[in-house]
Amino acid sequence: MQSQFSDLLEAGLDEAGRGCLAGPVVAAAVILPKGFQHPLINDSKKLTAGQRNQAAEIIKNVAISYAVGVVDNMTIDQINILKAAFKAMNMAVKQLNPVPELLLIDGNRFINESNIPFKCIVKGDSLFYSIAAASILAKTYRDNLMLELDKEFPVYGWKKNKAYPTEFHRNAISVHGISPYHRLSFSFQLKFDF
Repeated sequence: MQSQFSDLLEAGLDEAGRGCLAGPVVAAAVILPKGFQHPLINDSKKLTAGQRNQAAEIIKNVAISYAVGVVDNMTIDQINILKAAFKAMNMAVKQLNPVPELLLIDGNRFINESNIPFKCIVKGDSLFYSIAAASILAKTYRDNLMLELDKEFPVYGWKKNKAYPTEFHRNAISVHGISPYHRLSFSFQLKFDF
């Protein structure tokens, strides 16, 4: 894992929730101090929920700046999930202070709404601390949102599956129908019409 890509003031960006059937897509942007390293900061998918929560607190305490962008399921249906993920990333970037000089994006493409140069890095969340930090903040923020939504709609098991297309979640949709938080544009994943 590398601390920096360049000598510029960098912000790492990543998102969570692209593959879910319900809820928002969430992105985070994080500027870490130069040379920052920590053994717990890694790709959020490689950490347990407890480790992610612990790592999120570390990140919030040491980050020069961090921000989160949230795009709801209705907007996802209007503009598609990829554009929604980019929108959430751009929302997060706009909140950063100071303004970064370089954006490190997890993935292979990005639609940039700023004049800040960017670099797309495939599997960047396992290569750069700032992107890993963004993946952790995005994931923990979204997971907490889904825990709240689970209280309103417990039949879908979001407390456990966070709205990913598990068998339990799919079966619950077939029995109970959809909630106001489901993504209608994802109906093709369910093998039946909403």
